[in-house]
Amino acid sequence: MPEEQLHPLNYRVLRYTPNLVRDEWLNIGVLLHDPASRRLEARFAEEPAELARVRRLHPAADFDLLQALPRDFETQIAQHRDDPAAYLAKLDETLSNLLQFSPRRALLAEDFDAELDRLYRAYVEPPRPTRAAVEVENSRTAIRARAREVFRRAGILNSLAKGVPVEEFTEPGDPMRLDFAYQRNGTRGFLHSLALTRDPAQAKVLAYTAERIRAKLGEPEFAAITEVEPQPGNARHEFVARLLAEQAVALVPLARLGDWANRLRASLR
Repeated sequence: MPEEQLHPLNYRVLRYTPNLVRDEWLNIGVLLHDPASRRLEARFAEEPAELARVRRLHPAADFDLLQALPRDFETQIAQHRDDPAAYLAKLDETLSNLLQFSPRRALLAEDFDAELDRLYRAYVEPPRPTRAAVEVENSRTAIRARAREVFRRAGILNSLAKGVPVEEFTEPGDPMRLDFAYQRNGTRGFLHSLALTRDPAQAKVLAYTAERIRAKLGEPEFAAITEVEPQPGNARHEFVARLLAEQAVALVPLARLGDWANRLRASLR
């Protein structure tokens, strides 16, 4: 890859340290900084399986703190867009004993968002047990990662909000975050990754969330990004499709997501 296409970035891994005496810690997030553009983004462990790993290793972990971190950092990063380097320096001085940064490391990368995903997979995402490759590819996390790449190629990834909290529409304390959101022509839209074959219970959560959001926003748009088209005769697929259709949640399989993203691009502001 030509060096002129690579950008110097630096990153820090955020560690949760519930036992300072034993120096035990878990990686729970990663922050990526582009000094040239002053862009700073963070990604944290939020999925139930990711937090369950913390609970297994540290049953007394402060889960209120862990669940609040993504929103707290998102707010603070937005407030320090003009000087993220100073914000990072301040964090070194103000983080609690429970939270610690790894040393800053530099790297060269072509794409900021793709590099953030790679770092998250390398340092934070829980190790997967041995299983069939197709099962791994069809996980919600894998679907979301592939969707990000589709949106990046379509040129709309930076126009989408990521990890959108839903508690303002549902109930205080609701930990769910929708993967992506957008606004076009005065209408808000929400996108969420959904594994048809692995966890139909997530479809119930999405349907409930869509119903509550629609009650407050009127006519928002919803789409569930799935690994495959619903298959006729597959009882689980048909159940999910019916459930989401009742809440006007469109099903967009990854095979059609590129065309869908290109149509969305034309109307995004």
